[in-house]
Amino acid sequence: MSSKVNPKQRALIIALIIFGFLFTVFFGMRALRAFRKFDGHRPPPPGEVETDVELVRDWMTVSFISRTYYVPEKFIYEALKISPLGNHDKSLEALNEEYYPDADGFVLQTVKATLLAHQPKPTPDSAPDTAPPPTAPPAP
Repeated sequence: MSSKVNPKQRALIIALIIFGFLFTVFFGMRALRAFRKFDGHRPPPPGEVETDVELVRDWMTVSFISRTYYVPEKFIYEALKISPLGNHDKSLEALNEEYYPDADGFVLQTVKATLLAHQPKPTPDSAPDTAPPPTAPPAP
């Protein structure tokens, strides 16, 4: 066999290797930048406490619900009568299947009732108006 490689073939191989390297660096830097910018899922900003428990769904986890509705996880786990150990990342649906397989939707309904019972009291946006209403001007 000849050890000579066609110069056009060698140039093509080198060009493809360089292109592959640049492609990897370009998209790798984009991924790294996106990863650094990503802060994760955070609860809503202060002052915007969710109060509508009908928005709770089976796919949500207890920790997500706890952060969204500002109700400590321990209250939810106590109401469900299950341990938080090993259940932190399980959805409400998975918890229902594992602990209450005969009661369809029990965990979801229990969580909703617990949220209603333990939600923080709403804070007034402004001080109540204690001034008496203005009186009508006297008639001439």
